[in-house]
This record gives sequence, C-alpha cells and structure tokens, in this order.
Amino acid sequence: MKSPKEIAIDHKILEHIKALHLSAKVENAAKLLAEDEEIQALQEYANIVSIKRLGFNDHGPVHMRTVALNALIMLGMLRKSNIKTSLESDECGNFEDSVIAALIAAFLHDVGMSIGRQDHELHSAYISYPIVDRLLSDIYKTDLQKRIMLRSLSIECITGHMGNRTIHSLEAGILLVADGCDMKKGRARISMILSKAPRVGDIHQYSANSIEDVIFSYGNEKPIRIDVIMSSEVGLFQVEEVLLGKIGASPAKVYIELYAKVKQDEPKRYL
Repeated sequence: MKSPKEIAIDHKILEHIKALHLSAKVENAAKLLAEDEEIQALQEYANIVSIKRLGFNDHGPVHMRTVALNALIMLGMLRKSNIKTSLESDECGNFEDSVIAALIAAFLHDVGMSIGRQDHELHSAYISYPIVDRLLSDIYKTDLQKRIMLRSLSIECITGHMGNRTIHSLEAGILLVADGCDMKKGRARISMILSKAPRVGDIHQYSANSIEDVIFSYGNEKPIRIDVIMSSEVGLFQVEEVLLGKIGASPAKVYIELYAKVKQDEPKRYL
C-alpha cells in the first residue's frame, strides 16, 4: 500500500504534466508507473535492503518518485528555454517520448538496491528490462520503433544514474542530476534513527540531514538554477562530494547553475 507521501508526489507529477500541457499519453504513462504492483514491490524491498540491512538512506518509492518529479521539472525548464532533448535533436522522437523514458527510468533506477549497493545500477537495469518492455508495449502499442528506442534510452538513464559511467543523452544527464538533487534531510531520517553505532559513511547521513531544501528556478545565465539550502555547513559535503560530481558527469551540465548556502547567508556559486 502506498504511503501518503508517495500519493502526494504522484499527484505532483500529474499536476506538473498538466502544467506542461503534455498529452494523455504522458499522463497515462505516469499513472501506469505509479500504480504498477511489481514496481511498487521492488521499490519497497529495495528500501528494506538499503535502510535496514545496509544502513543507507532512502532508496525506495518516495525517493524514486522524487527523482521522477525532479527530472520532469528540469525537462520542462529546458523545453521552455528551447533546448531540445537528445531524441528531438536526433529527430527520432519528441519531447513527450523523452519525458516518458525519464519517468520510467526514475521509477526503476534504484530497484537494484534490492540485491545490494555494489553495481546496483546494473542490477537495476536487468531487473527493469522486462518491466520497461511491458510498460512500453502498453504505451506504444503499435509503434515498435519507439518501443525499441525508449527501452534503450530508459536503460541508459538507469545505468548512468551514479555518474561513474559515460552517458551521452540529455535525458540520461537530467536523470543523473535529478537523482543527485534528492538530498533533503527527510531522506536520511529513518537510517539515522536506526543507527546504533558510528560507522564509515555516517558523514553522508549527517550531511544530508542538514539539507533543508533544494530549489529549482530559472538561472540568470543558464536555463536551470539549483539552490541548496542548508542548516549548517556540513551539508557542503553532500553538495561537493555528491551533487557536484553528478552534475559534472552529466551532459546537462552546460545548462545548470548550482548554488549552496546556509539559510540566511549569501549563496556560494559552484557552477
């Protein structure tokens, strides 16, 4: 059963799709993802392994929905700035196809955590493959070419979300940044409650716990501005060691301004 937080994010995704004036096909794709029982079960078990077994932060249904919403917001900002997605630039798909591929990847990118942390992006890819195939067969019933292209694009987004593999599409680059931007303090709350003793890697939890908000807006020089608001400077670890690296590995880097600040202080610009 979905939590109130998951339901709220599902509503936000649908509201944003409507605000972008996208077609019923995109809305249907979002609903299919949000209501798919296999995806939900995978997300929930991935979170159990991540938090209870491994002591990591949220890698479950709330996180994957948040990444989907982040990606949707940034893709919409690029569109408003007349930046074409890779499918559009290659003249083999349209903006809505790119959105659907990104949404599918976002909902599935961390299901490999159900196996373990190491190479989880690759585990996510092979676990997701038949699910992606099934969903695309429903969304693009008679268009085999689109199904083939979006399947490969979705898998690229999934395997590229850690920033340690070269990716080439703007869609995968946006998914990579969208994942890095889910760093607000609520994501580390449960793992910190369950933590019994200090261990290597705790800095990630304490750093994430100091992130008050991540705000998307239009930049002065570039289409996307990301502001990270912190309660203390320990949050800079999350910005500098996680988000900055992911943006640096993303084909979307040229379109992003990155700022971070401690509440009322002046923001520090990274990009």
